[in-house]
Amino acid sequence: MTDAALADNPAPPRPFAGFERMLAFRYLRPRRKEGFISVIAGFSFAGILLGVAALIIVMSVMNGFRKELISKILGISGHVFIQAMDQPLTDYEELAKRFEQIKGVRQAIPVINGQVLVASPFASTGALVRGVREADIRRLESISRNIRAGTLDNFDSGEGIAIGQRLADQLGVRAGDKLTLLSPNGPASPFGQTPRRKVYNIAAVFQIGMSEFDSSFVYMPLKEAQIYFDRDNDVSVIELTIDDPEQAERISQIAIDVAGRPIITSDWKIRNQTFVGALEVERNVMFIILTLIVMVAALNIISGLIMLVRSKSRDIAILRTMGATQGSILRVFLMTGASIGISGTLAGLVIGVFIARNIDGLKNFFSWLSGRDLFPATLYFLSRLPAIVDWREVLTVVTMAIVLSLLASLYPAWKAAKLDPVEALRNE
Repeated sequence: MTDAALADNPAPPRPFAGFERMLAFRYLRPRRKEGFISVIAGFSFAGILLGVAALIIVMSVMNGFRKELISKILGISGHVFIQAMDQPLTDYEELAKRFEQIKGVRQAIPVINGQVLVASPFASTGALVRGVREADIRRLESISRNIRAGTLDNFDSGEGIAIGQRLADQLGVRAGDKLTLLSPNGPASPFGQTPRRKVYNIAAVFQIGMSEFDSSFVYMPLKEAQIYFDRDNDVSVIELTIDDPEQAERISQIAIDVAGRPIITSDWKIRNQTFVGALEVERNVMFIILTLIVMVAALNIISGLIMLVRSKSRDIAILRTMGATQGSILRVFLMTGASIGISGTLAGLVIGVFIARNIDGLKNFFSWLSGRDLFPATLYFLSRLPAIVDWREVLTVVTMAIVLSLLASLYPAWKAAKLDPVEALRNE
């Protein structure tokens, strides 16, 4: 083909060429008479920004809640629980050694559990007593690393007990003071069963960070717990802590074979099934609700672009008569709508990640500003507001928002590309 022929039949412009981008971004800045379209575009941008930011923040907080609550629950009560079937666990020391030989088991702790009434000169409340050996309570890092007052030294030899910080605050006591423990299951008498009552020194005060545990747990030396609860040298349960909590069911089956005697096993998933399931349901529902914000913003993009196409019908007709293809017109309006969605998504990403990473500090600031505790530990069970940013979830949210924005822009862009230039100019 000659140069003259090439000049008469120029090659079509490349997709997303410079003039297409220039027109798309020019339409994002409409003239004064198109101010209402600009308002709709602004609302679309704000809606996508808020939707993406809210999704990232809420999902991060839900991840933090789940991890903090489960880690604190498992950190204090183990992953697999071994109980007696046909005879008491009087051989708990031997069984604990056997279970610790299982690959993946970090420790096996014999425990005595019992409910008591704890009383001080100022108040009284119910509590759960856990009888453990000194070596075992020191291996419970959630306790041994969070001693706020007193010490665990000589825990086995004395009659001292360890209590949670919130329980100490409720009773108005501190390390070194005395507490009275009353159990309804006392010795039998001619008049029936009498309550058992004994006074103990407070050897240590711990703070796990989960209000339910800090306000209700009392740790007692194992031998003393056997005497107090009238146990015949046995324990209530042997708790296994394992390296991977997700392997609890497999470890339970191995423990049955290793025990060499009939036992009953359960794991943390079974004991906390309702709680973990409720967290998962709440998380999924919040994701669906907040996704609706992004969808509403995407619908605003559709309405804004349709109005823009109608107001620019004369411009579209002129562009078509000058040689612009249907593909060029489609790409111009597709970029216009997508620019609103992508810019809103990126802004929401930055704001959402920033707030999620600084959520606890922002909570403290607004609590100080309002003069109220916006996150009471007694209600939410945690002393701080946790948040964990899962970048896979962030990527899912960002991808979803961008795809919705592109889909919302597709129909108005298609309508603009299909516009008949003759009819458009005739209506003008």
